[in-house]
Amino acid sequence: MPALTKPTNNPKLKLLGFNNLTKTLSFNIYDICYARSTQHQQEYIEYIDEAYNAERLTTILTEVADIIGANVLNVARQDYDPQGASVTMLISEGHHDGLTTPVPEKDSVVAHLDKSHITVHTYPETHPDAGISTFRADIDVSTCGKISPLKALNYLIRSFESDIVVMDYRVRGFTRNVRGMKHYIDHSIDSIQNFISRDIKDRYDMVDVNVYQENIFHSKMRLKQLDLDTYLFGEGASELPPRDAKRIRERVDHEIMEIFYGRNIQR
Repeated sequence: MPALTKPTNNPKLKLLGFNNLTKTLSFNIYDICYARSTQHQQEYIEYIDEAYNAERLTTILTEVADIIGANVLNVARQDYDPQGASVTMLISEGHHDGLTTPVPEKDSVVAHLDKSHITVHTYPETHPDAGISTFRADIDVSTCGKISPLKALNYLIRSFESDIVVMDYRVRGFTRNVRGMKHYIDHSIDSIQNFISRDIKDRYDMVDVNVYQENIFHSKMRLKQLDLDTYLFGEGASELPPRDAKRIRERVDHEIMEIFYGRNIQR
């Protein structure tokens, strides 16, 4: 297998006609909670319904469209029983002022561009394991032309209470310059992390796996600091006996580690 090389910085391309490159960002977040009683589990569901309902997701997706420079054409959204939501948004390419690093600061839901799409679906867990409940949201932003989903990365991370973030970015197809030469990528990137702000990176442990020759970039993040109060429902950590607080903290940390590494870990 040939050695992998990082792309070099190139001047802005002068393209002939339409840019046929497709840029796709797949973005998965996990939010872990601990709800040990029936009442606490109901509070967990109410929290999910409030934080991740179709109306709020539509607001988030509308902001994403604005950040990447797209115009909203149409919106379809749906809440589910007992919980969860999806949104579909039709958008077209609008203003564009380039892709920079770090990106400007400017969650699921399905959204279609005139040439591409954005999707978001939520997956709340309704059968907790000994009190542990995990919420997952999947976001896919696929764009054609000059607009890039990477511009909305920081906003998406901040829009969800994320213990774990898994991101895949891929550029497909090709475009031509005015001399007819094919270009398989039109911007400089060697890691998704280049587009994440410093304050977010300081909060997470991060791992990269990149295949530069295929324009495939993978990164995942795990929260460094575990504040037990943010995982509890109906009671604070100070109200728990120390032994119970230690046990719950270990269970939450174990859940995060298993999801982050994608395998079951013996306790």
